[in-house]
Amino acid sequence: MFTGIVEEIGKINSIKRGEKSVSLTIDAKKILEDVKLGDSISTNGVCLTVTHFTNSNFTVDVMAETVRKSNLGLLSPGMDVNLERAVKISDRLGGHIVSGHIDGIGNIREVEKEDNAVWITVEAEKGILKYIIYKGSIAIDGISLTVAYVDDQVFKVSIIPHTKNSTTLFNKSIGDTVNLECDLIGKYIEKLINYKEEEPIKSKINMSFLEENGFL
Repeated sequence: MFTGIVEEIGKINSIKRGEKSVSLTIDAKKILEDVKLGDSISTNGVCLTVTHFTNSNFTVDVMAETVRKSNLGLLSPGMDVNLERAVKISDRLGGHIVSGHIDGIGNIREVEKEDNAVWITVEAEKGILKYIIYKGSIAIDGISLTVAYVDDQVFKVSIIPHTKNSTTLFNKSIGDTVNLECDLIGKYIEKLINYKEEEPIKSKINMSFLEENGFL
């Protein structure tokens, strides 16, 4: 589990490509302070497992399904990525609850500066937009952000200078893809509301059955 507060910007050191999967080696510093094999690290918002590490980088495997559903397959050596270690129970929850299991990708459609902030417009499919609400939370490439506008085609976030300086979001250009994870709560509520309990199986054992079979 993560918070969407990016701890460090890492850099892709090397990539090994399988038939459908990818193995990434990422240069980092802070993330490696207490890393262990099997640790979960959010990489551009995707929860990945550390399979190897040194004092200057770590390696993660990206399975085919993750390549299909995210933009990790588009990475190349030298590119920057947002990194966050799994949250500790004792930590402050500065962002919102982020699982690292993204819902899909969006496309940056517009970037507009307003005083000290920048508005970013992201286009997404309706299956994702239905979970995005005004003033709700959204994780974009693993960054916890507040939705400032949403309609049936796009949503917008307003970025403060700190986010600009401590994440990779401003390395993106119009048309680039971003990983999106909607707030968990809305998805669970939808599931519960739409859940239809099957009719309970009616037992064939009754007083007549017991009598006919010599139990009474």
